[in-house]
Amino acid sequence: MALTTRRRALTTLGAALAGAVALPATSAWAGERKHGPRPLWRAHAHNDYEHPRPLFDALDHRFGSVEADIFLVGDQLLVAHDPVDLDPTRTLESLYLDPLAARVRANHGSVYRGQRGSLQLLIDIKTEGSSTYLALDRQLRRHKHLFTTYEHGRVYPGPVTAVISGDRAARVPMEAQTVRRAFYDGRLADLGGAAPASFIPLISDNWTLNFTWRGEGAFPAAERAKLRTIVSTAHGRGQKVRFWATPDVPGAARDALWGELVDADVDYLNTDDLAGLEAFLDGRR
Repeated sequence: MALTTRRRALTTLGAALAGAVALPATSAWAGERKHGPRPLWRAHAHNDYEHPRPLFDALDHRFGSVEADIFLVGDQLLVAHDPVDLDPTRTLESLYLDPLAARVRANHGSVYRGQRGSLQLLIDIKTEGSSTYLALDRQLRRHKHLFTTYEHGRVYPGPVTAVISGDRAARVPMEAQTVRRAFYDGRLADLGGAAPASFIPLISDNWTLNFTWRGEGAFPAAERAKLRTIVSTAHGRGQKVRFWATPDVPGAARDALWGELVDADVDYLNTDDLAGLEAFLDGRR
């Protein structure tokens, strides 16, 4: 039976070797070619911070979206999956914001040199949403030219788009802002609601709570129709779609489910297996 995405230890020799030496931020982009391979905008690195080189492993595999869980501890935003894993040296600033700013400067305004498009930084709030978001907002404002910005009714694209997930209490202070450098991660309950794509550009939900199919056997026709209705409704409103808790064990079931997601034009495929999703999407091309 296919297991869902979960926290994962090093699963390949390549990952182990990559983690042997933590490269400084500048080293990760110094050798990048002027026009590298096309980014895989559909690829989402679930719990990205658990890889040996957070952010950089995902970028090396050309991912278009990375996910970081944050806890507000004092005035610091620490990155971890659980409170027991908190480390004062692993901050959102040091693991993601500063390296992204350095990379964008080096690449003359883009995350992937010579490529247009905005990297999605999905920030999952694990502590109380309102206070944590306000602390996060202060940090995002320090990187004025890095992030896609909503300002007085208009959206100005940037090389990185921050989308806020996790504790739902973040929504209140976000909706009150006339200028913000982050957007809200909606749920299927928000699909077709009053909030526009300029506030909720992404609809995310748990696959297992909405579909019975796990990639084995035929995809039930009714569920395929439901998936495509979700995607077409979201796209009609200018929103993107992502499901978490999809099968993530390598094999035929995972490939079958990923194939259905691609065929339905789901915008982000969720994985902990960076190399596996990269190979799958390259094969689909």
